[in-house]
Amino acid sequence: MAGTGSRNKRKRSRTRRAAESGFGLLLLGKNLLMAGVALLLLAGGVWASWDTAQHVMLTEGRERGTMAVQRCTSDRCTGPFEPDEATGSDRLRVSIDKAVARPEGESLPVAVKPGTDEVVRTGFAGVLYAWIPLAGSLLLAALVVAGGLRMPRTAWTVGLSGGVLLAAAFVAL
Repeated sequence: MAGTGSRNKRKRSRTRRAAESGFGLLLLGKNLLMAGVALLLLAGGVWASWDTAQHVMLTEGRERGTMAVQRCTSDRCTGPFEPDEATGSDRLRVSIDKAVARPEGESLPVAVKPGTDEVVRTGFAGVLYAWIPLAGSLLLAALVVAGGLRMPRTAWTVGLSGGVLLAAAFVAL
């Protein structure tokens, strides 16, 4: 009879280890999934930001100059463009997102998106505005890191960096 109890203990021990390893695999899968979601959010933020950021940050060979804001509608402002270099050409009308424009009558430094009459604001304020989608994705990723990955310090760091970027863009514009 002593051998039967010993055999049952070994059997329960093996069953327990199997259950623990199965639970560990589920935890690993959940953590990998949440890390993938957070990385996907961040990649989406960079992707969305890069459409504007490339014209603001990589200005080599791009047409740069100033735009005088003449008229604003609900979402766009238009006005004439005057290039900085002799290689660019004056344009009678270019447009810019109203969120980054100044009041009518003022000028602001801009770069022309190639092949269009659309301009983006340059300088520090333009860079910050271009990366606003990344700031939003940082805030969303912070929620995933905190709730899904149970990493509160990292989540606070990610969330605060997104918040600081949003606040800096708001102040600069």
